[in-house]
Amino acid sequence: METIKVGIVGLGRLGKVHGENLAYNIPNCELYAACSPVEEELKFAKEKLGVTNVYTEYSEMVEDKDIQAIFIVSPSGLHCEQIRIAMEHGKHVFSEKPIGLDITEIERTVAVIYSYPKQVFMLGFMRRYDESYQYAKTMLEEGAIGELTVIRSYGIDPKEGLESFVKFAGASNSGGLFADMSIHDIDLIRWFSNQEVKRVWAIGKNTAYPELDALGELETGAAMLQLTDKTIGILVAGRNCYHGYHVETELIGTKGMLRIAQIPEKNLVTIMNEQGIVRPCSQNFPERFKQAFINEEKEFIRCILAGEQPEVNANDGLQSTKVAIACQKSFEENEIMDILY
Repeated sequence: METIKVGIVGLGRLGKVHGENLAYNIPNCELYAACSPVEEELKFAKEKLGVTNVYTEYSEMVEDKDIQAIFIVSPSGLHCEQIRIAMEHGKHVFSEKPIGLDITEIERTVAVIYSYPKQVFMLGFMRRYDESYQYAKTMLEEGAIGELTVIRSYGIDPKEGLESFVKFAGASNSGGLFADMSIHDIDLIRWFSNQEVKRVWAIGKNTAYPELDALGELETGAAMLQLTDKTIGILVAGRNCYHGYHVETELIGTKGMLRIAQIPEKNLVTIMNEQGIVRPCSQNFPERFKQAFINEEKEFIRCILAGEQPEVNANDGLQSTKVAIACQKSFEENEIMDILY
């Protein structure tokens, strides 16, 4: 079977996860090239990933005719332009979330993507490829909990990353807490419900680092969502979890409830000692969603080989980002925001 040659742009924390998987864990895939303006990241690509074709300029990497697919794991503000350039050069494209930070720019990018129907485009909503979430989705569709009424979803990063985030918050261009973190939870709400979000109200608080107020960033935020069929969505996002990486989703229906990862357990080990009974927790997203990342990368390569488009598409990125931006605006203006389609 054909081997797909892939070029990756961006080898930061998440880029390294994708890079290592593409290099060593994905069948019919060769990590052929890497691009980054950071010399240490290119050194990592050469020494740890075995990549010999390295670039400091993205425009040069996409010109390489041997590259069939591009993995975009760069800062969020660069995604739209890099997607467009890659599509125009005939590449299949995997882009990490969010698809972009500006709705008008995203809409133009979506139009570009759909103008190349023979090229595969996939967005990095990896939780859809987690076995627990897939199991819950199947149970929901089989009617195990009746009609869906409430979806509650938490996503809280470990405290270890908060100080670094505060240091670079002014230059990070993250798009805000809801676009940077809650985008996964928003996608899950759309995916589980098969509905769009109609109205949002968001609030937030900076406690550990009140200086984030002046930067327009949040360490903790929450939002209430009303979907088109009046299903209720509740989001909690944060950057200051003391016990590890906390991701939790609860589906409430007319005939029961489903809860995914109430405790973010690292493994099946239970420790019983003088501290009581303790279950070790996942400490970061690469650990919690290790297999989900591999599953979505396998799906991307499979779709290229099969000439198919994946379930996660450009419109999912557009609609989820609309909701995230509305949540940010709701927080900033202290108003309920309606979302227009």
